[in-house]
Amino acid sequence: MDGLRFAFGTLTVFPTRITRWDRDAARAGMLCAPVAGLALGLCSAALGGAFFALGAGPLLAAVVTAAVPAALTRGLHLDGLADTADGLGSAKPAEDALRIMKQSDIGPFGVIALVFVLFAQVAALYELYEEGWVHGTVAAVLTAVLARLALTHASRHGVPAARPEGLGAIVAATVPTRSATLLTGLVLVLCASAGLLLSPYQAIHNVLAAGAALCTAALLLRRCVRRFGGVTGDVFGAVEETTATVALIALALG
Repeated sequence: MDGLRFAFGTLTVFPTRITRWDRDAARAGMLCAPVAGLALGLCSAALGGAFFALGAGPLLAAVVTAAVPAALTRGLHLDGLADTADGLGSAKPAEDALRIMKQSDIGPFGVIALVFVLFAQVAALYELYEEGWVHGTVAAVLTAVLARLALTHASRHGVPAARPEGLGAIVAATVPTRSATLLTGLVLVLCASAGLLLSPYQAIHNVLAAGAALCTAALLLRRCVRRFGGVTGDVFGAVEETTATVALIALALG
């Protein structure tokens, strides 16, 4: 329960009281992150699917589906994406880049990243909803789970924190690699099972899309660790949004 409270309390706006703020709770929380993603994905799919069923059309349904996770996280991950883009694009030493990321304003790299990521998410969801409401809603759920699974991997042993304080410091290097691997296997089974609702091909497609998203997240994480010396809360946001975007694009390409 401490892990679920930590996951929902830090990753969502759902009214959850975090009872413990230590590394043991953080480890459990990051292992429960996909559960928080599942709750967000179900809310997103429910509202987007409802708009589609009421005749709103695939474009509006796509916008609603993309907006729900942003609203239910107070835009936390989008803000992290923008700050990380500014830090990476600054071409400054790690300490200066981290200082840029900590500022409240958003620079040009952050604006560009936000525009293209949100456009890509809406465009991919539009393509999926055009195939049918099942494709759009299932994609919304799976990408939300995969995006939070990427946070589990970003908290693995061997991934240091860039700062001695903040969310990144409390969760960094808390999750055993074996636990993250087992959790990944469970999520891939979920992706395949969801695909089987439509066809055996869709099951394979879902797994390949998940693999592409997680590999891209791993490359971004590696780049951030090398650039900043470790992870921060902003890096977690960037990893989450990147995973969701790549997963949606990969699902739409099928």
